[in-house]
Amino acid sequence: MAVKTIIVDDEASARSRLRKLLAAFPEINVVGQAHNGLEAVSLIREIHPDLVFMDVQMPGLDGFEVLRSLPTVAAWPLVIFATAFDQYALAAFDANAVGYLLKPINRNKLRAALDRASQLITNPQRAAKEATRLREFATEASKDLRQIVAQVRGRYLLIPLEDVCFFRMEDGLTKAKTETALYRVDYSLAELDERLPDPPFFRAHRSTIVNLQKVKEIAPMFKGAFVLIMKDREASEIQVSERHSKYVRELLKM
Repeated sequence: MAVKTIIVDDEASARSRLRKLLAAFPEINVVGQAHNGLEAVSLIREIHPDLVFMDVQMPGLDGFEVLRSLPTVAAWPLVIFATAFDQYALAAFDANAVGYLLKPINRNKLRAALDRASQLITNPQRAAKEATRLREFATEASKDLRQIVAQVRGRYLLIPLEDVCFFRMEDGLTKAKTETALYRVDYSLAELDERLPDPPFFRAHRSTIVNLQKVKEIAPMFKGAFVLIMKDREASEIQVSERHSKYVRELLKM
């Protein structure tokens, strides 16, 4: 059985060396390569590989952030991390049963990692458990968001958190609103609520998380509630309930 495989590494020499090593394994079919984390997200979603060799340290999105940017509802590929981490860091991989290879990659260790991957691929139940462990590990390793991976017209881009005015659920999808544009993102509001810095981000109500640094004006309403008028081009209005008003007033020093 051919194993659809992607190589993700920001160093061309590392990608080339790994591809040459993998040529000795006829069951491995390298179907794509990515030179950064954002390209990896796009490639994984497009190709749906069985196996990904993932560099840990990359500019933009690191290897863990790439995985956290994949939809949680989709089937994840098996992942073997390629890393230059020291032995203390590698212990964390061992504890979470996540595959890894220390750079420069050793041929015998590569063979052992591929044998394990083959066993998982042919056993769906074990593969599902591995994917669950991988999600948990990636979540813990990249718990705090630094930026948002967004989609626009079939492309992916990184949006710094400070550029986001608010997140909102619309038609069952999570959208990120900047001052000039609206983007779809593959994060649930519950996940964002847990991983965004508070302050300045605040759960105004069930369907909206607001960046309080992007509030332009506050308009009072009845019974202590008020409306936040945002700094985006449309001057979006977000109602804050009486229950949350006190907290927001304290943050904004009203």
